[in-house]
Amino acid sequence: MKETIREFLQPIADIFSGFNTPEIVVHWGHPFFMGIVIFAMGSAVAITGWRSRISEDKEIKQTNKGDHRKIAPFLFLFITLGYSGGVLSLIMQGQPIFESPHFWTGSIVIGLLGLNGLISATGFIGNKESLRTTHAYLGSLALVIMVIHAILGLKLGLSF
Repeated sequence: MKETIREFLQPIADIFSGFNTPEIVVHWGHPFFMGIVIFAMGSAVAITGWRSRISEDKEIKQTNKGDHRKIAPFLFLFITLGYSGGVLSLIMQGQPIFESPHFWTGSIVIGLLGLNGLISATGFIGNKESLRTTHAYLGSLALVIMVIHAILGLKLGLSF
């Protein structure tokens, strides 16, 4: 399976390699931009989500709920695109894909955020409080794993 995925993605990586992108950008571009996404957007999504849950002020609650709904889908989009870019970057650098804990934490984050988006898209199945609580804690767990993911990514980047 490992080789099948690499064989499938290699032609795409070759296209990007053909752009003659400087090695430092190939090596550190993904972590730089994903760091911004994780820490800026991830924090904004978490803060607005929790404020909408715990605020006593209805106006603050509604404003944060609306902001959360606007930002969260973009966080998922950028995380997913960044995940793809990170895998292509590994291929471009001739590195293994599946051996890194960084790959697996990224995969877990995509899964958690996808599940959370699905829970939200169902309208919390009749606005069930238990699903809203699950959504809040799954999102928070995803953010914690994103921070671990960033640390593992820095370690990975420094290793080659």
